[in-house]
Amino acid sequence: MKITERGWGGHFIRAQWCLFRRNTLIEHEGRFVVVSTVGNMISEVGETARKIRYDSYYETMVFESDVHDQLYHDADVSREIVDIDSPCSISECKHETDAQANLMHDAVVDELKEKILNGKLVEVFETVEGEIFDGDK
Repeated sequence: MKITERGWGGHFIRAQWCLFRRNTLIEHEGRFVVVSTVGNMISEVGETARKIRYDSYYETMVFESDVHDQLYHDADVSREIVDIDSPCSISECKHETDAQANLMHDAVVDELKEKILNGKLVEVFETVEGEIFDGDK
């Protein structure tokens, strides 16, 4: 298993305005999974943080990589992995919240490593025209 920390936001259309961005690629036996955490979003210098969702200043999401991207294995945001037990959002933004976001991100990476190694990672759900499908449909 190979873990690569990368220096860009892995999801969220406004990631460039997030002061906190983590993107971790987990590679194992030909499978590439991206863990992305973004937060502490501002759009102007000096602005206070804005929520990235209606209830969160930070969020972590997990995706299969884009099968057509054989260089960077960036996230395919239409192929979200939703079977995550660890906390994936933070609803406050204080001075120390970036440290909490790092811990949240690390917990999701650790959970996924264990699930992948034990064959317990649920098959990915694909979003198609606003509906979610699994392999049985």
